[in-house]
Amino acid sequence: MFKKILIANRGEIACRVIKTARKMGIKTVAVYSEADAGALHVEMADEAVAIGPSASAQSYLVIDKILDAIRQTGAEAVHPGYGFLSENQAFAKALEAEGVAFIGPGVRAIAAMGDKIESKKLAHAAGVSTVPGYMGVIADADEALKIARDIGYPVMIKASAGGGGKGMRVARSDEEVKEGFRSATNEAKSSFGDDRVFIEKFVDQPRHIEIQVLADSHGNAVYLGERECSIQRRHQKVIEEAPSPFLDEATRKAMGEQAVALARAVDYRSAGTVEFIVDGERNFYFLEMNTRLQVEHPVTEMVTGLDLVELMIRVAAGEKLPLAQKDVKLKGWSIESRVYAEDPMRNFLPSIGRLVRYRPPVESDVVRVDTGVFEGAEISMYYDPMIAKLVTYGPTRDAAIAEMSRALDAYYIRGVGHNIDFLAAVLGKKRFQEGNLTTNFIAEEFPEGFQPMEPTAQQSQALIALAAALNYRTVQRDMQISGQAPGQRRGVATDWVVWIDREGHGVTVDETETGCVVTLDGAEIVVEGDFAPGRLLFQGRIAGQPTIVQIDRTGVSYVLRQAGVRLEALVLTPDAAKLAALMPVKQAPDTSKFLLSPMPGLLVSLAVAVGEPVKAGQELAVVEAMKMENVLRAERDGTVSVLHAEPGSSLSVDQAILEFE
Repeated sequence: MFKKILIANRGEIACRVIKTARKMGIKTVAVYSEADAGALHVEMADEAVAIGPSASAQSYLVIDKILDAIRQTGAEAVHPGYGFLSENQAFAKALEAEGVAFIGPGVRAIAAMGDKIESKKLAHAAGVSTVPGYMGVIADADEALKIARDIGYPVMIKASAGGGGKGMRVARSDEEVKEGFRSATNEAKSSFGDDRVFIEKFVDQPRHIEIQVLADSHGNAVYLGERECSIQRRHQKVIEEAPSPFLDEATRKAMGEQAVALARAVDYRSAGTVEFIVDGERNFYFLEMNTRLQVEHPVTEMVTGLDLVELMIRVAAGEKLPLAQKDVKLKGWSIESRVYAEDPMRNFLPSIGRLVRYRPPVESDVVRVDTGVFEGAEISMYYDPMIAKLVTYGPTRDAAIAEMSRALDAYYIRGVGHNIDFLAAVLGKKRFQEGNLTTNFIAEEFPEGFQPMEPTAQQSQALIALAAALNYRTVQRDMQISGQAPGQRRGVATDWVVWIDREGHGVTVDETETGCVVTLDGAEIVVEGDFAPGRLLFQGRIAGQPTIVQIDRTGVSYVLRQAGVRLEALVLTPDAAKLAALMPVKQAPDTSKFLLSPMPGLLVSLAVAVGEPVKAGQELAVVEAMKMENVLRAERDGTVSVLHAEPGSSLSVDQAILEFE
């Protein structure tokens, strides 16, 4: 077994690998860029080597710098994690020449599966079901248009060297093919240094289901069940689960056997994932093979009891797999939610900044948090905006969903925008709970984009009661201020008005031994638990129901968040409530004449000039953030009067790009 391994990655996956290596008694080496000098993976590793500037193209993607770090530290093996150099055959060859083990598959498998065009040809030859499409390299937009028409709409335009949702566009018309070809090639070149794309048929009502495979260098190969990854946004997975609520045992076996056949066809060793698209009739088609550990591997670990990182390390060290196919048993259910630094209210645009508060839920046998950050850490503009992967387990799917809902309620993040309310909203959808999933789920369930969920009547009552109880405890504390004259100590009033969206709700609050009783609309609601002033979370019971609520103060208001619901409550005395009703409403400033940058990023291009008339829907500018191109369009007709920024400018959120007359 290796004595020391280097992790050629960063963030949560580097921390994840370090944990297993530590358990195996293996020393670890971290590498880091300037932006990551104080990162968690650097702190966790036994050694750390600086490898250059913040941009990944000048640090994590530079093979020579990784090789230098290996030589400096004497590492015997390298775990690449995912992304960066994990599927780079030149890196695997360089390690081989250096005499250093690569904790991943061989060069042949990486080369064969790393090119989506060649991998589809190879899969077809191996007897794996494939999607109809054109597998050759496409020269230009005109050729793309001809091919798309021949296949029939809708089609998917994909970067050959792609991954992570980058360089992918769905096109349903000639116009969308032209624009999609341009955007996909630009994104592919920016992200992978390879602008080749191909086109295939887009399957309607598709599910994205993948098979985890594991193979060693002794000819043994198994599949470890499947993962359902259909909840996606911009082709990026958001929530995954194992097993799939859709597959039956026969389909699982057929998909698993095809995945293993493909692995054998390329002499695969290590952990890998064969991704399929599955239609409503359980017909399945090969998409691609990822020759690395997947982001969503924890759900497979939870239902199989296996440590995939450990098995990858053992296989790389030449050991045989410790299990055969008959030994693989799936037990229970697991769900993973990807917690991102992004703003769901702004169409999920990335959010960067410092984690002013970061309190993940407590880990247990049924709750796991894979993260690479800590309170005070910074979410950088240079890398993927993932904060953590939240994983829960239950004996049934319903139990795993319930655990996830509780864990999301307890996940407290402030300082950057995040998607926890959105994740909770997805879990709360009846269609999700029924397992009726497709890759169109988010677009169909949130057609107007994400808006905070409206509370049910029961939720409203519970949160109003909690706000009243919190206020009672806060006022009670304030009354204990020192220096009061003898006999002049004030009491705490029992009658209050909870003001929400300019509507008052009269309540009466009485203290009990374990909490408060709040009377609202004639009903008594008992609030019990730990809700002292200043606490970030309420964890207790409201009306007898176990409840976790996040608590913030905005001025004198209480902002309460639970299960995707956000409620802002101002608790007033009856007299103050009467006066509040007379206060005017402040109007938001008119920004309709401006095109504002919806995210921090780089202004790649401007498609208009001063004096130019524009039509609604016309492209105005392209902003790049987190390696993703975002096309900004006109919301209505107008004429450009002023350009406030030029291509190449670094933009902040809401910075003016141009102005209309």
